[in-house]
Amino acid sequence: MKRKHKIMLARIIVSLSVFVAAMILTGAKIITNEYIYAGLLLLSYFIVGWDILWRAVCNIVHGKVFDENFLMSLATVGAVITGEYPEAVFVMIFYQVGELFQSIAVGKSRKSIASLMEIRPDSAVVERDGKAETVDPFDVRIGEIIVVRPGEKIPLDGVIIEGSSSINTVALTGESAPGDVTVGDSVMSGCVNLTGLLRIRVSREFQESTVSKILELVENSGANKSRSENFITRFARVYTPIVVVAACLLAVIPPLITGAGDAAIWKSWIYRAMSFLVVSCPCALVISVPMSFFGGVGGMSRRGILVKGSNYLEALAKCDTVVFDKTGTLTQGSFEVTKVYPANEHCEKSELLNLGALCESASTHPIAQAICSAAKVQNGIDKSRIGNVEELAGYGIHAVIDGSDIYAGNLRLMDKIGAKVNPVNEIGTVVYISRTDEYLGCILLSDILKSDSKDAIAALREQGVRRVVMLTGDKKDVAANVAVKLGITEYYSQLLPADKVSKVERLLDSANGQLAFVGDGINDAPVLARADVGIAMGGLGSDAAIEAADVVLMDDKPSKIPLAIKAAKRTLDIVKQNIIFVLVVKIIILVLVALGLAGMWAAVFADVGVAVIAILNAMRAMKIK
Repeated sequence: MKRKHKIMLARIIVSLSVFVAAMILTGAKIITNEYIYAGLLLLSYFIVGWDILWRAVCNIVHGKVFDENFLMSLATVGAVITGEYPEAVFVMIFYQVGELFQSIAVGKSRKSIASLMEIRPDSAVVERDGKAETVDPFDVRIGEIIVVRPGEKIPLDGVIIEGSSSINTVALTGESAPGDVTVGDSVMSGCVNLTGLLRIRVSREFQESTVSKILELVENSGANKSRSENFITRFARVYTPIVVVAACLLAVIPPLITGAGDAAIWKSWIYRAMSFLVVSCPCALVISVPMSFFGGVGGMSRRGILVKGSNYLEALAKCDTVVFDKTGTLTQGSFEVTKVYPANEHCEKSELLNLGALCESASTHPIAQAICSAAKVQNGIDKSRIGNVEELAGYGIHAVIDGSDIYAGNLRLMDKIGAKVNPVNEIGTVVYISRTDEYLGCILLSDILKSDSKDAIAALREQGVRRVVMLTGDKKDVAANVAVKLGITEYYSQLLPADKVSKVERLLDSANGQLAFVGDGINDAPVLARADVGIAMGGLGSDAAIEAADVVLMDDKPSKIPLAIKAAKRTLDIVKQNIIFVLVVKIIILVLVALGLAGMWAAVFADVGVAVIAILNAMRAMKIK
């Protein structure tokens, strides 16, 4: 328990003790003077409620009149004026008890999110001039070598150049099982090195690192509020002044009609009006609804699903169409060269593979990396042969090699440059290569399905997703082969980046609910931005895709998508439960108070009790299964 909570608890105990003592001593006729009795109760009232009264006055001075502090102050001061000292004191005590529970609950929720912040490294050990220096991660530059000992957090993204170890990625991906890494493997900041000493060459500065991007996403998630949150905010602004006016009318109009000169009647209706104000306090909604979304976003963060705002969480819950990119999303994106087909005897397989690798050597695309990897194994790559390199979006690569124009890409590229090819009719991805318009041959590559892709598709349908679509730039037979294996019946192939946007536009027009697009590459960024919910593969995905996306999956697992939708639906259900519960209880008690069938005690439950119940219910959103 925090210090402020302990102080509040002490105030409540002292105030309650004075209150009980006054009631007992008065009941036992030990205190007979009504002024002493009233003085003790007022003392109890001010011990527990002075901060509420002070905040109400300060808010009025600053133009913020209609809040819970004002309502509670007005109600209890009114009760004091009418001589209802015990009820004024007890209302304030009970209200502060509720506020204490709320503060502890909110603190617990925020603590669960704050635990995520522990992934931020405090320092990095960098090798400079033959010495190991401990520095701030912000001061480490790309290309420098850092040393990470067993038990330490990896402070920056990089590639291992020496050592082997197991690393714990639970803070980033939500996966508890450690993974083994060795020389050549990429590692992300925020992971914990478990067993061996690692020397890592830094690939990103700290402000661009994985851990920084995660923290930025979580910290900024509250800025994008859901429609429900915005509605509650607007509702509270209108609702509170209305109930204050209604309470004033309740205190004045009935006694004027029934007995303007009868003090007892006036007292009775003022008492009802004060109870009305206590009931009408909107804090149960104002706190519990944002807290539900906050808990949902936090719970998903701990499972490696980063949601940039509660508005996207709300959209996820209403998804009826999910559109997937293929390569790197449903497949591993780790291609392997399976065959090399020279066009004639004048071009060796090794030289054809080498030309493909020289063209692709500057690209980070998985296909390019696979070709380069195969060429390195066979011949090595002499980059001094490379002149100018140009990426042709949706077509391939144009490079000047040994002074000649070399093209590497798809059939559309060959058609564009006028090269006559012999199309390969095998399942896989084919990269065709030509020297100007002279066809030299092609390289056949195959991609592997992610282990959980098929289960993810099935789980999406179980979550009520009506339509699952796959988009790809690959040729039709490759797309059809993948679609059949995954159980996807609707797919579109041979799409350029612009074609994907157009296709998503048409799918948006026919969607009954929200449309989510899942991608990983830089060419997916426009589609991610256009969809109702853009979901990016964050572990291996491009920075552009992550920036454009609304939801980021840190472990690149498609199975996290149905989990995200399930969690979003659960969070929205909790929000609806709280709204309905709070409004129904308050309306019933308001009617009973207005009719004189319920008093201040019921009003206290309708305010504080309902708020505590709603907040405890909201905390369930943090638990993602």
